[in-house]
Amino acid sequence: MSGLKLFRTSRVDGGVAEVASRLAEVEADVQGLVEAHMETLLGVRFLASEYGTGPVHGGRIDSLGLDENGSPVVIEYKRGIDAGVINQGLFYLAWLMDHRAEVEHLVRDRLGVTAESQVLWGGPRLICIAGDFTRYDIHAVREHRRSIDLVRYRLFGRDLFGLETVASVSGGMRVTRCSRRQSVARAADDVPRGRMAELSGAVDEALLGLGDGVIRVERKQYRAYQRLRNFACLIPPQQTKVLVYLKADPKEVDLVPGFTRDVSGLGHHGTGDLEVQLRTPRDVERAQDLFRASYATA
Repeated sequence: MSGLKLFRTSRVDGGVAEVASRLAEVEADVQGLVEAHMETLLGVRFLASEYGTGPVHGGRIDSLGLDENGSPVVIEYKRGIDAGVINQGLFYLAWLMDHRAEVEHLVRDRLGVTAESQVLWGGPRLICIAGDFTRYDIHAVREHRRSIDLVRYRLFGRDLFGLETVASVSGGMRVTRCSRRQSVARAADDVPRGRMAELSGAVDEALLGLGDGVIRVERKQYRAYQRLRNFACLIPPQQTKVLVYLKADPKEVDLVPGFTRDVSGLGHHGTGDLEVQLRTPRDVERAQDLFRASYATA
């Protein structure tokens, strides 16, 4: 069972009352809610519902989508605990890899030619959304070589819907991490222009160090960092600075010229509306709270 508890506070007497959690009446209720708001909830663009896999496989994928980095996503739902949800999802993920042309055709029809050209097959994802998971489920996905997210849902009261990432693996990609102290020690306080790569490495360490569930996705124009959704995108270092785009709301940040900029509505590589410009290791230190705030949104 989820350990999350939700309380409603009263401005009248200052008291609190617990909002009881519950499961959906039927699995289709969860599926319909997620599909109607998939991009907001999961950072995934909706492609299809109950997608048939043909007479040989003889199945139907609950939901198909494309995430922010162009990775195809299979989403499977279960009302409560179901030991078969992971294996079922992996079965459909294998089908996905064997039918790339069909999936790309679907992307073109639903999202356009540009989206089709950006489909990334290096890390297709499986997202399992269920009422709960067992410790055996969590252990199983951590031993697997596919990108899998286990997400627990709960309904609260009449109009609240919660999602909690229980486990997340990045398809067997192993990332070697050094301590943040080591990464800062490698770079002097004033980084000359020729050492932007080292500064970029320090940013990489800081973003990966925010939590065990951080997944790094390599794209040609940027490197994305995600939990369930992207929370940061690191652009290849420029001559005098490193750019990071965050999901933090620019309206809630005290913007500092030359350090932070609101880029909502402006075209740029990667995702996120807050641009952070980093020139020295001290800037990486200054950006830590912004990194954490963006991480919390994912």
